Parts: sequence; C-alpha cells; structure tokens
Amino acid sequence: MTNSPRHATTRQGRARRFLLAGAVAAVAVLVDQGTKSLALAQLSEHDRIPILGDWLGLQLAFNPGTVMSLGADVTWLLTVVAAAASIALLIAATRARTAGWAVAIGLVLGGAVGNLLDRLLAPPGFGRGHVTDFLAYGNLFIGNLADVVLGVGVGLGILLCFRKVRT
Repeated sequence: MTNSPRHATTRQGRARRFLLAGAVAAVAVLVDQGTKSLALAQLSEHDRIPILGDWLGLQLAFNPGTVMSLGADVTWLLTVVAAAASIALLIAATRARTAGWAVAIGLVLGGAVGNLLDRLLAPPGFGRGHVTDFLAYGNLFIGNLADVVLGVGVGLGILLCFRKVRT
C-alpha cells in the first residue's frame, strides 16, 4: 500500500464513516437505555398509558425472546446471535462506503447493542436477561426504542439497496 494522497483520502473517508456509524450507534444505545430506565421507574406491567388510543401506548414488559416472544426458551442463544451480529455490524461499519450506509449500519448496530445489553445485564441473569419493553402496539406486541432504531436502520439499508448505493 502506498502513501499517496488518494489512499490517505480513502483511509480518512473510511475512518470518518466508521466514526459516524459509531456515533449513531452510541446515541441509539444511550437513548434506548435511558428510555428503558425511565420505563422501569415510571411504568407498570399491569396498566397501559394510551398515547394514540388503543393503537399505541406505554406499558412495561420483560421479553425473554424476540418479537412476540419468539425464542423465549432459548434466550442464551439469542444472546450469542446478538453478540455475533453486533461484531459483524462493527466490521461492516469499517467498510461502509457512504455516509448513508454508515448511518444505516450505525442504527442497526445501536439497536442490536441496546437489546444485547439487556440480555447480558438484566434479570434473571447474565446472558439470559429479559429485554425491557414499553411501547405497546395495540394488542400485537410491546417493543422498545432499540427495536424502532433497528427497524429504521434496516429500512434505510433497503432503501439504499433499491437506490443501488454501494455499501
């Protein structure tokens, strides 16, 4: 590898995009964990606070599984998968070729790490922790901001794919 200005710009650009992905992920994790702390302090598992009628409300829940509690019996496996996905996303962040992809990867990474922290640190124990949820979507399921951020990141990635923006 040479030290030409072109290579330096490429390295600097990759470093900036990696830092962008990391900053987006860090903000997502901080907001997710902060809102979960508020939910733990202010909400009840038994009472729902309506925001948009019956469509959206606030209610505390603890989820050992994924969406709609799928995989509730294998929380440890979900923890391993989430950790592996987080590592893969961190590697992907080093390879992002555009700011758009850096943001998309950062959002997905932030959502994954937000829920991974719950699995690692929340009761009932290390690697088996239940994810704190509080956004009640009608009678369908209860989620959290990590789920929302992850979904937005995936949506942005799909949009970038359709626009044929290179990773």
